[in-house]
Amino acid sequence: MLHAVSAPSFCLSYPGNLHYPPSSVQKTCFSVRCSVSQTKNGAKVEYTPWLIIGLGNPGNKYHGTRHNVGFEIIDSLSRAEGIQMNTIQSKALIGIGSIGEVPILLAKPQTYMNFSGESVGPLAAYYQVPLRHILLVFDETSLPNGVLRLQPNGGHGHHNGLKNVMGHLDGCSAFPRLA
Repeated sequence: MLHAVSAPSFCLSYPGNLHYPPSSVQKTCFSVRCSVSQTKNGAKVEYTPWLIIGLGNPGNKYHGTRHNVGFEIIDSLSRAEGIQMNTIQSKALIGIGSIGEVPILLAKPQTYMNFSGESVGPLAAYYQVPLRHILLVFDETSLPNGVLRLQPNGGHGHHNGLKNVMGHLDGCSAFPRLA
């Protein structure tokens, strides 16, 4: 049986006067801990994949803006873990790999932010990812510029992109988000 993934509640901090260039990210300690049970014959149980989606808007016009922090986080994570973002599926640029032994699917929807659910819903369905294994990364304008908070679930808080994602996940909001 798999144990729950645990991660401390934390905030990432970016310099407030910059628009999220990846090189300006202050290093923050963040770890995801997992454990795997073994069967009686010692074989490891297969992990359920994680779908990590960074919300943003496609095109150079939006690069480096607050609205594209989700894209920036996915880009940083793909570089750090050596995951190539080179496939288009369900209107999203995706990369498939793993962090340690945990399989992950990184995604950057290529729709505009407010229509991100058109990518997230089909990807979650295709890869059979349970809600608890979907991590959505996006900007939260109610927080100070450059601050992200990890939450286990919640409402859409008038964020149209998040509202659209929830609509494509049958109205469910029981998924973690980094916003």
